[in-house]
Amino acid sequence: MALIELRDVTKTYRRDAIEIPVLEHVSISVPDQDFLGLMGPSGSGKSTLLNLLAGIDRPTRGSIRIGGTEISSLSERPLAAWRARNIGFIFQLYNLIPVLTAFENVELPLLLTSLSKKERRDHVMTALDIVTLRDRADHYPRQLSGGQEQRVAIARAIVTDPTLLLADEPTGDLDAKSAAEVLTLLQRLNTEFKKTIVMVTHDPHAAERAVRILHLEKGSLVEQTEAQQGAHAEV
Repeated sequence: MALIELRDVTKTYRRDAIEIPVLEHVSISVPDQDFLGLMGPSGSGKSTLLNLLAGIDRPTRGSIRIGGTEISSLSERPLAAWRARNIGFIFQLYNLIPVLTAFENVELPLLLTSLSKKERRDHVMTALDIVTLRDRADHYPRQLSGGQEQRVAIARAIVTDPTLLLADEPTGDLDAKSAAEVLTLLQRLNTEFKKTIVMVTHDPHAAERAVRILHLEKGSLVEQTEAQQGAHAEV
């Protein structure tokens, strides 16, 4: 069953009187519990596509349906509510708030919910357990390594138990060892916790951790391939 359905999606930006096409007539179907890698050169539209899936941006034309919801037609408030329930976003540069502890950073998405303080704590500690950072809950970002910061960011992305995880170059700022740990964690979230993941990456070794790889070039889908290693490889 498809979790994500893109149909003839086009995205064009305007700069003064000039139209700049970023995505052109892209159609993609992503099954539930898939792990999809998005590859392509800079400017190919990968991050734009990720933002469209998150409801951060809107298509110029076409349809985006996720979990049966046509998000491209939602107005701003319902779209924000939908995003909070369904999307976990993982950024290249972590986007942690420096004055908050790891616990407080992970808790942030839950402050918009009706959960009690105890329920929020239980959710946060469960997420930190999954990324093996319970013992760093009271540490500030400056007290963590880059790999630990990214794992805190992943805990924040999964703390609301979202339908879809979107990762934009999640290993782009990490050394090889930390990158491997983060990729293994993403594989675990896919295989053990049944999370659907769409990951943008320039790194072919990172892309091999996905189940499928989709290649974009100049805003168009040019190729879909099976990853050599796959998300179900032993980790």
